[in-house]
Amino acid sequence: MLINLSNHPSAKWGEKQTTTAIEKYGKIQDMPFPQVNPEARSIDIKKMAADYVKQIRQLSKADENQPFAVHIMGEMNLTFRIISLLKRSNITCVASTTFRDTIDHPDGSKTFKFEFIQFREYL
Repeated sequence: MLINLSNHPSAKWGEKQTTTAIEKYGKIQDMPFPQVNPEARSIDIKKMAADYVKQIRQLSKADENQPFAVHIMGEMNLTFRIISLLKRSNITCVASTTFRDTIDHPDGSKTFKFEFIQFREYL
């Protein structure tokens, strides 16, 4: 199972990203990344991280015979704390890598197109 802890629901992923996730992990379960108050204290981040890690650890025990990882992309302090705690439990954490194509429009706006490349493990 791949836990998708991000603000990018797997239903909106492209075919390549979805196929890669299913081939590698069997299934995908979305877990929306929380909004993090920019005024949050470090202790608040630690508590949020502990709550998410507890949920993820429970999910990791659902089928211990299948590959399990967490795709985590979000606010940097919370992401770092969650990854640190999960790695202590030997839970694999990955990020999605992409090529980004930027189109600059005459009015100053930009359009971004992302091409999924791979899931890369956080080391």
